[in-house]
Amino acid sequence: MQAQRAATERGRAALRVALSHYVANGLSVAFGLLLISGGVHLALGVAAAAAAGVGVIVTAPPDLPGPRRGKFWQMVPSPLVGLPLFFCVQLLHSAPLHLGLLLVPATFLAFAAMAWGKRGIPIAIAIMFSMIFSMATPAPTGMHEAVGRTLYFGLGAALYVLYALLANLALNSRYRVQAMADLLSSLAALMRTEARQFTPLDDSGDVREVPRPLLGQLLREQAALADQLQATRDIVLESPRTPRRQRLAGMLVTVLELRDMLVASELDLDALKSHPGHAAALCEMQRILLELADATIALADALLLGRQPGTVPDRRPELAAIRLEEDAAHTAFAVGPTPAVLARGLASRIGHINDEVLRLVGLARGELEPDLAVVRANWQMFVSPTEWSLRPFFRLWRWDAPPLRHAIRAALAVAVGYAIAVMLPWGSHDYWILLTIVVVLRGSLSQTLERRNSRVGGTLLGCVVAVALLAVHPSALGTLVAMTAAQAIAHGFAVRKYLITSVAATVLGLLQAHQLNVGMSPTFALFERVADTLIGAGLAWAFCYVLPSWERSQIPSLVARTLTAQARHARLALGLGQLRSVQTSPELEWRLARREAYDSLSALVQATQRSLSEPRAVRPPLEPLEHLQAHSYQLLAQLSAVKSMLVLRRDRLTPADIEGPLQRAAARIEAHIGSAPTSGPLMPESAAATTVAEPIPLPDPFDNDVSPWLLRRLDMAVGISAQLRDDAARILQPPTIETPQTA
Repeated sequence: MQAQRAATERGRAALRVALSHYVANGLSVAFGLLLISGGVHLALGVAAAAAAGVGVIVTAPPDLPGPRRGKFWQMVPSPLVGLPLFFCVQLLHSAPLHLGLLLVPATFLAFAAMAWGKRGIPIAIAIMFSMIFSMATPAPTGMHEAVGRTLYFGLGAALYVLYALLANLALNSRYRVQAMADLLSSLAALMRTEARQFTPLDDSGDVREVPRPLLGQLLREQAALADQLQATRDIVLESPRTPRRQRLAGMLVTVLELRDMLVASELDLDALKSHPGHAAALCEMQRILLELADATIALADALLLGRQPGTVPDRRPELAAIRLEEDAAHTAFAVGPTPAVLARGLASRIGHINDEVLRLVGLARGELEPDLAVVRANWQMFVSPTEWSLRPFFRLWRWDAPPLRHAIRAALAVAVGYAIAVMLPWGSHDYWILLTIVVVLRGSLSQTLERRNSRVGGTLLGCVVAVALLAVHPSALGTLVAMTAAQAIAHGFAVRKYLITSVAATVLGLLQAHQLNVGMSPTFALFERVADTLIGAGLAWAFCYVLPSWERSQIPSLVARTLTAQARHARLALGLGQLRSVQTSPELEWRLARREAYDSLSALVQATQRSLSEPRAVRPPLEPLEHLQAHSYQLLAQLSAVKSMLVLRRDRLTPADIEGPLQRAAARIEAHIGSAPTSGPLMPESAAATTVAEPIPLPDPFDNDVSPWLLRRLDMAVGISAQLRDDAARILQPPTIETPQTA
């Protein structure tokens, strides 16, 4: 039975991948290659089709699922810069020294485009492709042939820009649904991880099923979800004018609320586990969380398949029935809230998750109307800018700027790689070493190591597949179809599973080279491609240590950004205006602050994870970094719980009792973390965490005034902010140097 269930789940996961937006985008790119190359082949011949295909391959990397606005300006830079570089390489084909003098500065300028972040990376790669695939062509016999190839290259690039605009316009509606379904799948996975935290302890204090702590996994999943949320915002929040788009935008807003509810769901969990007799209640809460995760993934599948989602039962009655029997002997001497009260509080917060899942399904079924007043009026503030700015270019010219150092590093690696390639016996195929360097070398050592391993393994598999295809001597049409399939896979999985991309890209590159070089020996190609890949991957790895930008150099600014974002989020989450009404302007400002709080913490988590692959001598202080991330996560959880009470349960609050504490808590959090962190003297942790003289008595949250719960959350948030300040001070302390003692 379990094996059958596992097989069914694997089948569903495979179906989700097949119906995802990145696979749809890969198929769209591949169809564009087939359409343009096939059309040019019929009209102008095989050689013209091969050059036009290179133009398509060079132009395609920036063609990713995204909003319609700004699509043209995202697609144009690659062919505009790539066309003259393609022509210059054609002219210098027979002059290795002059070609090398072109490749090195052009590589520097191409990689400098990474100063624009995620928008610049595919453009930098595309520009490098224009030179590398121009090297893959036979040396032109004269100026006429070089100009002809360049014109065919430009024709393929121009046609693909037009195709990409039309395809993105046609697929925009589908991309919205697919992006939302993918986001819901990630949210369901996060729910399951949260549910694992509800695994009870046995009598010895060991966790029954999950002995390892889950905080690190939660932080990584939250960081990945933050990136995915922004990509989904860019697509879903663009012009939400039609009812269908408004429902999707409303679902996105609900996902944001659900993320907050999940963060807050684990509050008091450790305290409850320290009391005996908690197992039955925790198992019941875990079961409900897993069922809510199943409902969320079922909703994602229904969206992908275009079906009406099924109804979801309301689990509020089950949660309200969860109670913990009091131990009178234990309760008489207990300090703080009793286990029964803690269990009721946990069940109440899971009830909020239940409410948001019900709202998600209601929106998807069209039974609820989305509340889009904030989004409709101000959606531009939540999406990434689409216009190009020169500010990143001007900020590039600092010696400690990571993009500048990466551009220098890449130029040096390409220079050494090209020199080695020219000296090899198969120097006529020197482009493969450079191609490997370009796709493997990344801004951090951890990313380069991951790419190196995937590239080597993928090339080995891809060479075998390509040689097998070429061994049957396919026709021009058969080669084009195989290239189309390889392009679809390579493009679709580029940011998801690079090993798959590497296999497909190897097949694509070898078949493209076969078209450009009629008569190439497929048997010899296997040896030379593997050897070139090993050389290129080794060079990319080695040059990671040249002018390195270790993560510890970025940690101080990331810590400062995290604390500033946490302080601003706290100030706005604890604002008094929401006690009277939730107005558009304050609500918008708080949402922007919340996004920055999550994004800044995500950047810090990712930098810390990357540093684990760096040499031990240059790693940042990991222990205080982990503490700061954990405390930031806990502060977000406390403030999310406070915000939920202020917005969702205002009818159960006593304003006179909480207005003063709200103001004082906001001021104290601002005093702790509102200014730039320093490496000054540390406050003892016990003193930092204690903010009240005695515990606050807590009523049942289902039936009574929840003001005491809010006061408890405020008290704990203030204590956590003091711990955050101390964590930052420990991170920024200069390393201590032990001096030898003299006898």
